[in-house]
Amino acid sequence: MELYPEPNRMSQPSLAARKHLREQKYNGEGCYPVASNSQQRQSSFCNGRIPFAFLEDIHQRFVRTYGRAVHSAQAYAMNDDFSRVLSQQMEYYSNDPNADRINRLKGEMGQVRNVMIENIDKVLDRGDRLELLVDKTANMQGNTFRFRKQARRFRSTVWWRNVKLTVALIIILLVIVYVILAFACHGLALPSCVK
Repeated sequence: MELYPEPNRMSQPSLAARKHLREQKYNGEGCYPVASNSQQRQSSFCNGRIPFAFLEDIHQRFVRTYGRAVHSAQAYAMNDDFSRVLSQQMEYYSNDPNADRINRLKGEMGQVRNVMIENIDKVLDRGDRLELLVDKTANMQGNTFRFRKQARRFRSTVWWRNVKLTVALIIILLVIVYVILAFACHGLALPSCVK
């Protein structure tokens, strides 16, 4: 890239060069030609976003650094000072994905989309777990009803067993008392005790 002091001194590009010439930027201080490969217009670098961002950045840095001193400078006088800035910025705009705002925003939107998908998956998992919990609760409620019914039946069975056992013990005690009395009274009819 070269800085041309005046646009009318610039020679006309050839027909082959016109195919690649995208734009010339002139702001009163200089003219900046921008070239791109017409065969690769699909990429963000060659469709103009990155080259124009690069040129705008270089222009701002150049004007900030040298200002009006450009008009009184000799040709190529600022090349040594500004070549380091140019190489740093060319490296940045060529390799750093953050140089292209649209790609950076697409990347950020992709990250946001991934986070939203993860959150939706978590909500769906949570919904599945809630559904499972509701099913388990309904199952436990049914089991509780069956348990109560079985507990009542068991309690009733145990009560009847206790009643039967108590009646059997009373009958056995009465028989033992009768046998003792019959032995003491010398006979089954209790003849000596009843007189």
